[in-house]
This record gives sequence, structure tokens and C-alpha cells, in this order.
Amino acid sequence: MAEINASVHNNKRGGIRSKKLSTRVDLTPMVDLGFLLITFFIFTTTMQDSHAMKLNVPNDRDVKEPSTTAESKTISFILGADNVIYYYNGLNKQGVRQTDYSPSGLRIIIQQKMEAVKKQFGHSGEIVVLIKPTDASNYQNLVNVLDEMMINNVRKYMMIDPEKDELRVLQL
Repeated sequence: MAEINASVHNNKRGGIRSKKLSTRVDLTPMVDLGFLLITFFIFTTTMQDSHAMKLNVPNDRDVKEPSTTAESKTISFILGADNVIYYYNGLNKQGVRQTDYSPSGLRIIIQQKMEAVKKQFGHSGEIVVLIKPTDASNYQNLVNVLDEMMINNVRKYMMIDPEKDELRVLQL
């Protein structure tokens, strides 16, 4: 542990001078205790749980008749570069507009489309959203769009590749 070494110095005249006391503290037990505490906290802490988004994917089955939906129920979102979303209703690719991922952008557009579908068909759950990520968009953009689908309770949405004529209209 700790020990005190006392040394006696004789001076040349034959008299005894005062004792010089030096202390030496052994830190080995303190280091042992530190490592035990570190080991204890490492083994007792839990690692951060992963938070995964649930993504519903269709079965791998052959579909002889693809499902069809009314053009007025669909809205297409094309994810572009620099956090820009291009969107159009139905098949009107010439009426492309753009917005961003903010609540006053994408969320308002989804809610407006849901209201229009509710007014025309009596139920807002009939909306179909086509999500089309491009090579210029990033993964965070896709996650943001999927989050908006969950927030707005959109039950029918699909991720598909953008068509060549859409990219040509948008010049992407």
C-alpha cells in the first residue's frame, strides 16, 4: 500500500541532522479498482437498440392481372437532387411542380391530395402514391418520404423507378 521511508543524514561534523521523510504511494490497488469498475460498467450497460422502419413488401408471386386504380387517385413523387421533390397528379407529366421535404411542402401536398380524393370518392384512404427515387436523390430523401407516408396514414404507396420520359421532362 503506502510506505514511509525514513532516512537519516549525518553531516560531516558528526551531528545528526533532521530526518527527511519521503512517502511512496503504491497505486496498484487503485488501478485494479479502476479496471474492475470499467469492466463492470461495460458488461452492465446495454447497447443502443436498433430502430428499424417497418417496410411492407409484396409477395413474390406471379400476377396475371395487375391492379388498376383511377388516375385521379394517384400522385407521383420524383425525388431529385438538392432535396427537391417533383410531383404531378395522375398521368399529367407536363404539369410537374416541385416542393421540398418540409412539413409545409410535402405534407401539405399529400393532405391536399387526400382531401381531393375524399371529396371525389368519399374516403381519403383511396389515395395511391408513387415514389420514384432518382440517382440524384439520397437515402435520407427516401426515408423522409416514407416517414410522411406514415405520418399522413397513407396505406397505398409504391416505390418504382422513374420512367425515361419523366426524367427527360425534368432534365435529370
